[in-house]
Amino acid sequence: MPSMRAVLEARQKAAATQVKHLEAELERVRAALAEAEEVHRRRVIGLEQYLEALAEENAPVHVTGEVSRRKPVGPRRAVPHRRQATEVEELSPDYQALMTAAADAGSDGLDARRAAVVLGWDTASASRVEGARARLKRLVERGWLVEAKPGRFTLPASEQDLGAGRPGGGS
Repeated sequence: MPSMRAVLEARQKAAATQVKHLEAELERVRAALAEAEEVHRRRVIGLEQYLEALAEENAPVHVTGEVSRRKPVGPRRAVPHRRQATEVEELSPDYQALMTAAADAGSDGLDARRAAVVLGWDTASASRVEGARARLKRLVERGWLVEAKPGRFTLPASEQDLGAGRPGGGS
């Protein structure tokens, strides 16, 4: 009959083998997950760019009776710079929702995870949260929001004074 030590050593060896097998499987799954997340991230960005271009293409053109001689400079943008737009309503519905959420957040600011919730996206997906962060950063770049603290996006101070829940101070 085998000794107790031999039985315990055999069990330990079997457990170690199973751990190595599961670790290898875990690494394979992690690599597959990372690859799938990257593909998903690229697809999200591609879809967002397509939808922004489509929204811009379908945007109403204001005709004042004369043909503009100005040629477009640089890439087309679905988010106009704050100096070129007077109302939040000129933004796409997603960006309007982000602006409203930023106004509701007040001085605490809106973070990317909450922005993903506002957009109706799965916050368990890192790529979705990063997509929301990219949209917030785009609003900062165009002058609609400020990032006073890292990761916290608020309305510019001048607009916060105009009243919460009314980004742009419109009537």
